[in-house]
Amino acid sequence: MTTQQEYFQELNNFFWENKLEKDPVKLERLSYFAQLVAQKNEEVNLISRKDVKNIIENHIFLSAFISKYIPDKASDFIDIGTGGGFPGIPIGIMNPNLRGVLVDSTAKKIKAVDEFINKLKLNNLTAENSRVEAKEFIEKYNNSFNLVLSRATVPLVVLIRYSLPVIKERAFLISMKGGDLQAELKTAELKYKSNIHKSTIYELAYKPTNSKNEKGKKLITLELTR
Repeated sequence: MTTQQEYFQELNNFFWENKLEKDPVKLERLSYFAQLVAQKNEEVNLISRKDVKNIIENHIFLSAFISKYIPDKASDFIDIGTGGGFPGIPIGIMNPNLRGVLVDSTAKKIKAVDEFINKLKLNNLTAENSRVEAKEFIEKYNNSFNLVLSRATVPLVVLIRYSLPVIKERAFLISMKGGDLQAELKTAELKYKSNIHKSTIYELAYKPTNSKNEKGKKLITLELTR
């Protein structure tokens, strides 16, 4: 199994290639998180078994990379369908002033996420085993978040439906996806025209392995109001 030091070096290279701030404490935490996920993945399916060898590029780095798209105004985020803690844990490591709630309906996964949060000593993050559309969850977190994060969990129109009951009056939604986002966006705008005030689709290109976004990674950002 890859060691934490090897993960650190790989991560350090990605940060250097893409001119991201290389805070050694944050890089240590991110590489430790990679090691925790790889170990836990032996017993709980958090990421694809085939993808463990690419955990830094496809999961840790990419989650950290989207930090540069987070608005300065953001203070409280929800990570819908966090799975093994992506992108929520890397975002929480990169942005310690952000408070986050990481939600997943699969108990085994959220138990692992809670374990990671404790081992990483991330006091700004909380793990919740729930469905975001559940009445109890909405009552607990009504009007709580000004940032919604999600990684390819559900169609955009469904993600907006899940988000509106728990966001503040104004919020930002950031989702990593692939495929035809224009079609997804059009469907969402037809249903939630009054709630969507601005939308942008970014090509998630990065060096050295995806400099022209050959892998088709995309990020969609929306400004929402309730």
